[in-house]
Amino acid sequence: MISRLTGAIVRAMLVVVMIATPSVVTQSVSQDTAEVIALVALFAAALTFFEYASTYPGLVEFRDAPPFNRIRFLSLFLTVFLLSVVCMGQNDPAVLAKLISYLGGHVADVLDFPYSPVRLMTLMLPEDTSAGHLALVRITAGLAYFISLITLIVFIVTIRGFGWPSAEGTFNVWINLPTFDPTTGGDVVERLNRDAMANVALGFALPFVIPAVVKSAAMMFEPVTLASPHTLIWTMTAWSFLPLSLLMRGIAMGRVAAMIVERRKIHAKLVAGLQPA
Repeated sequence: MISRLTGAIVRAMLVVVMIATPSVVTQSVSQDTAEVIALVALFAAALTFFEYASTYPGLVEFRDAPPFNRIRFLSLFLTVFLLSVVCMGQNDPAVLAKLISYLGGHVADVLDFPYSPVRLMTLMLPEDTSAGHLALVRITAGLAYFISLITLIVFIVTIRGFGWPSAEGTFNVWINLPTFDPTTGGDVVERLNRDAMANVALGFALPFVIPAVVKSAAMMFEPVTLASPHTLIWTMTAWSFLPLSLLMRGIAMGRVAAMIVERRKIHAKLVAGLQPA
């Protein structure tokens, strides 16, 4: 019980640090904005604490199947931090900001090709966008998308190399998939595989669909400029992290389905072995 509460407190504190990082690094928030950020951070921390302090399922999936959520949070925090440093470099020519911007520029050069998600994000901006701001959006988009790709590779290697999630012991579907009811809707393996394919397809398509949707909406409403550092940081983070989460969820659900199939085969062999000849 004590270890569970301690872990919940640590996770809540890390969430607060992550949400406050853009404000601390860029130093470009007003008093009203700072109060809103503090309120959001406290709410997120409370939600995280109660989620991980409880022994019953809540909203967070794969809560007791590490390192799924640890990898996701590390990716999210790294994206927010690096994008904040890049935005800080626009006004503060620090060595770290120059280095990250330089590396981010090279990453964007590799990922910025025709019809790529990074290219689509730059095309989303209005035509009168300045060259400097366009370069900033291009760098942040390249960094965010690159981090999501690396995270996905790390997760796949973790699954293949460490046998996740069976390597962690028993896998409780009720705790780790609170929104999935295994008792309804036919065979659980078919439903898991169907949901897995849907999540993977949506996760693959979203980086391409989101810029197109924003560009279409800008024709009817006010164009999206991403002029504010906070807007730029959180937009790029959401654009890269949401598809990553869907891809990881789809791969994880497919892995759980495969694990259930393996357990069924083992059980069938045991039953066949116990039957009289």
